[in-house]
Amino acid sequence: MKNENTGKTGTFCMVLKGYPRISETFISNEILLLESLGYKIHIVSMRHPRELFTHASVSKIRAGVDYLPSTILPNLHILLYHNLLLALKRPKRYMGALKKAVERWFRTRRSATVKHLLQAGVLVHKFLPGKGIVHFHAHFAHSPTSVALFSSLLSGLPFSFFAHAKDIYTSDRRQLAEKIDMARFVVTCTRYNEQYLATVSPGTATPLFCVYHGINLDYFKPQGTAKVPSIPYRILTVARITEKKGLETVYRALALLRDRGIDFRHTLIGEGDDRDKIVGLIESLDLGGRTTLCGTMTHEQVIDYYAQSDIFVLGCQVAANGDRDGIPNVMAESMAMNLPVVATNVSGLPEFLEDGVTGLMVEPKDPERLSRAMERLLTDQALRQRVTAAARTRVEKNFNNKKLVRELAHIYETMVPELG
Repeated sequence: MKNENTGKTGTFCMVLKGYPRISETFISNEILLLESLGYKIHIVSMRHPRELFTHASVSKIRAGVDYLPSTILPNLHILLYHNLLLALKRPKRYMGALKKAVERWFRTRRSATVKHLLQAGVLVHKFLPGKGIVHFHAHFAHSPTSVALFSSLLSGLPFSFFAHAKDIYTSDRRQLAEKIDMARFVVTCTRYNEQYLATVSPGTATPLFCVYHGINLDYFKPQGTAKVPSIPYRILTVARITEKKGLETVYRALALLRDRGIDFRHTLIGEGDDRDKIVGLIESLDLGGRTTLCGTMTHEQVIDYYAQSDIFVLGCQVAANGDRDGIPNVMAESMAMNLPVVATNVSGLPEFLEDGVTGLMVEPKDPERLSRAMERLLTDQALRQRVTAAARTRVEKNFNNKKLVRELAHIYETMVPELG
């Protein structure tokens, strides 16, 4: 059936690591907005949800969802059944995909390559038929793109991928370069990422595009008139508790604020693998009475904290394994809600947070300068008014997801004529 809004007849298959995920709202927002433009989407997820709750917007998505077997041994019978049947039906294509899997395995000796081939076999044999799928598009350049790549080889359909942050900087450059070269096109969410990807595969014929994720400005907007901070100051951080978020720097900076006699309460919203380490640091710095760890929350809950806080702080840094942020959506959400932001000048952050104009920026891993920037933004009312106004304008101009999804849709329409 032809789509009434776009005239498209084909279905876009989104290959995701997990769906839905509370920390990947930008993906569900993209799917919802593309559906509003008339796109028909089918989701294939490599994992079931990790959380027992999700954002309200997910319930509005109409796309069907199929879940791939996430592990090999417990699902070996399912994986082998569909792969053997597919190999019998399409021996040349299967041998081509198997050859590529062997090449990729010899580069890295990672067993995940075998799993990705087998998962792709299930996708193509079990989930592909009858859905009108004409293109595979993976979010994240690591395992979802590997599944999309093998699905492309097994089916003959093209694939593309959206590269983000950890998936780029912790991937084997040879594997990543091959994915870029084999993809029909690649999209990423910062200019910083775009430049990096161009160095990974110099001279590639594959088009590279940059489209920011954006946020819903109807949802994240100032609530009431700007308030003057009062003591104790309320400081907010929303971040996964991982090395690249620089939380150690944040808490050491908070300790310096306390030592200078500044009274505050700090809230951290988020979870992560380094939680025990951060809790230990908070205890060692004697910050337990001033800081609260809230865990993961929905957007509806986080908005209340944005509205009640005086500043938002991030200490992002490049992790030891190369992992780093793109542009954290929580930073843009804060800016959109007139909550002044202090952050570090890592990766794509300076593309939106301009020091002294839309917020304050410091070098990473520098608690002293971070604490001084926080103090300045808490106490200088003229600066607060100036940067919050400029920040909201910047987000409205460059981070409105309703505008940005049209840029993305134009890329899809241009690069995937098979849609109709």
